[in-house]
Formats: sequence, structure tokens, C-alpha cells
Amino acid sequence: MNRRDWLKEMGAAGGIFLISPAAFACGRNGADPSVAQVRTSGPKAKVAFVKTSDRAEGVKRAIELLGYKDEFKGKSVFVKPNFNSADVFPGSTHNDTLLAVTEELRGMGAKDMTIGDRSGMGDTAAVMRSKDIPALAKDQSASTLVFDDLKDDDWKLFRFENSLWKNGFAIPKPVLAAEAIVQTCCLKTHRFGGHFTLSLKNSVGLAAKRIPGNPYNFMSELHSSPNQRRMIAEINASYNPSLVVLDGVEAFTDGGPDKGTRVASNVIIAGTDRVAVDAVGVAVLRHFGTTANVSKGTIFEQDQIAQAAKLGLGVTAPEQIEILTDSGESREYASEIGKQFSYQEEVIN
Repeated sequence: MNRRDWLKEMGAAGGIFLISPAAFACGRNGADPSVAQVRTSGPKAKVAFVKTSDRAEGVKRAIELLGYKDEFKGKSVFVKPNFNSADVFPGSTHNDTLLAVTEELRGMGAKDMTIGDRSGMGDTAAVMRSKDIPALAKDQSASTLVFDDLKDDDWKLFRFENSLWKNGFAIPKPVLAAEAIVQTCCLKTHRFGGHFTLSLKNSVGLAAKRIPGNPYNFMSELHSSPNQRRMIAEINASYNPSLVVLDGVEAFTDGGPDKGTRVASNVIIAGTDRVAVDAVGVAVLRHFGTTANVSKGTIFEQDQIAQAAKLGLGVTAPEQIEILTDSGESREYASEIGKQFSYQEEVIN
């Protein structure tokens, strides 16, 4: 693709996906320095976008694009995967991705690492054993935390003004005590009311189903509420991630979260802004053809994304997203995905 064709294609996408100059700083993956650089004023949420079928390579490249330096050096890190069930990826986090993330964190100087979750569709400890997570953690000198085993005083209750949660929600204190929180999520739809489950929805696994000594079922409230997707966004107000890695090597374009129609989407997406990461993820799902719910309206009108943006958890519009790539094929793929934002009406005077 030459410079003129590329500019034409970006114009067709409404100029919404911004290709950073950092994408052209390194030629090891075939970057073409002659390709135009699109710049606009104002801060942007940086999202790494790597076309690949190799998880380890993709995670490494994505993290390199984000330009981390000493952000994890000497810090305790909590890693939140998607262990809702033990189903084959993307039903759950792929072990290769989790391994790559922990290796990169260790390489960046992370001191203590804990891998933990709460499974929504099974016993968490059994899910971890089925996926051989205790052995993976041991190999990485990391510990594991099963939220089902926590005591009542291990949970912090969050109550926000005008919250959609009747009784608030609770997050594990050990997670909140970590000096950095990293999550790795999947790319898939959600047939039980979430519509899609990317980084925002992955945070539901941080929230308690029940607190010991309290019979109230927080998850029953969530899953029976017409406000479910907006309540999901509220959970994310309890913490700020230092890194989000979305494994989109494969995706479910319908069904989910455990099983669904599988496509080879061949991408690793990473960033720190969950709204931006999820917006790009939804664009990928739409690119491959997905459910009516995920296809409805503009991407930023999707309930999870709209509520998270309203709560100040990330960007509020697609033009605030800056895509970082390191190769020509990643740039070309990103521009194709960017077309999913192009139907938003613009008035040209």
C-alpha cells in the first residue's frame, strides 16, 4: 500500500484511528518509514495493535510499543486473567498469553507477582488446576489467589453515590494492596447479558459473589438487572490497571463466554485505558461480523463503554484513541478495523 492509498483509506475511516510516529521508529518487523504519520493535537489513549498468531511474540511487541520503563520495577503486581471457566481459549485466558505476560513483567523488574481470579461458571480452584495454573505460577515464581477462599475481612466494599448497585460491590483487599494491577482478557461476545466480554467485563471476576457471613448474592443482582452492562462499568471504578493485554488471536463472534463461533482474528491489543482497549476490541468483533447487540449503534454507545466513559474511566470518543503499530501488516489491519468507526455521521461544511 503506497502513501496515497493509505491516506485515502484512513480518510475513509473518518481519520479516527491515529497511527503514532512511534510505529515507525523500529524497522525490525518490516515497518515502512515512507508511510504517512497522522498527528492531531491533545492527549491520546495509546493502544498497541499487533497483527500476529504468535501470542508470545505479540505480547512482547505490544508491550514494547507502549514504551514501559520502570513502571513495574521493584513492585508487587497482581495479574487478573480470565478464568471464568476452564474452557478452551477464548473461553478462558490462554496459558501461553499468561506466561508471556508474566515473563514480560518479570523482565521489567516486577518483584512479587500474584495470579488470581473468581470463576463465574465453576469452582475457581478446580478451574485453575484444570488449566495447570499452579505449575505455571510456580515456574514464574508467582503465587496464586483463589477469591473463593477469602475471609469476610479480606473484602473491601465499594458504595458510590447514585450507584446502580443496590448494596455496592466488594473487591479483594489483596488485589487493591498490589502496587500494580495487570489484566489479560479475551475477545468474545457474552450471551448472558454482557453483550461482549473484554477488559471491562473481565473485571467482574474481581467482584465478590458473596462475602462470607453475608448471604447476599451480588452476582444474582448483577445478572438479573436491566442495568447489568452499566453495573459492569462501575466495578472498574474500584481500580486503575497498569497494563491491559487483550488476546485476540482468536475470538468468539457470537455465544460466549465459554463457547461460541470462533474466528482467527490474529491480534494482540494492549494499553492502560480500558475504554479505548474495549472500543478497539468491539471494532474487531464488528469487522468479522458479530451479534445484533454488539453491532447496534455506535461503538461508544455500547452500554459498558458509554458508562465507563461517563464515569471518567477512559476516553469518551474514538478520535481520542491513538493506535501504535510496528509493522506494515499491523497498520493495514488497523486501518481496516478503523472503518468500523466510519459510519458515525460527520458534517462537512
